[in-house]
Amino acid sequence: MNLRINSRHLEITPGIRDHLENRLERIRKHFDHVIDASAFLMVDKAKEKGLRQTAELTLHLKGKELFAQAHHEDLYHAMDAVIDKLDRQVIKHKERIQDHHHDKHLQ
Repeated sequence: MNLRINSRHLEITPGIRDHLENRLERIRKHFDHVIDASAFLMVDKAKEKGLRQTAELTLHLKGKELFAQAHHEDLYHAMDAVIDKLDRQVIKHKERIQDHHHDKHLQ
């Protein structure tokens, strides 16, 4: 899986990249047909502290794209939250594919 990370008002450190790559392994365990992933990390001057750090992640699958976004006052927690959201979407997508193929074989 290719991972592309873009940022706004933030420098991507090796620690941030490693954290994101390690968390994406969890998605890869569930579903290994991910073509590539695009991450967008940003720090804004929002009035609410909880909305300052934002992580957006898009997974490109065969025939589908999955997107999730999370805000938190800590960037690492925002990345964990976005991975959790995408993990649930990947599991749901995988179940749909398996159900669809299973119904095809029953006919």
